[in-house]
Amino acid sequence: MNKKTLFGISYVSAWIIIWGTIGSLVDFYFLQNTYIPGSLGQFLTFIITAIISSVAAINIFPTINKKFIS
Repeated sequence: MNKKTLFGISYVSAWIIIWGTIGSLVDFYFLQNTYIPGSLGQFLTFIITAIISSVAAINIFPTINKKFIS
């Protein structure tokens, strides 16, 4: 496995952890105040945070890739 492949796998793995953490924190608040577990609101919370996280990861990738893979 070369450096570029390892970096790509690590980058995607890190963003999955970031998405899961942010989604869970937002979900925790809403579970306490707004919706019940397993509801459409909970599903939408994770879908929306996934979309935001994906857009952020795609936009940040060129900068980080240039910095670490030279």
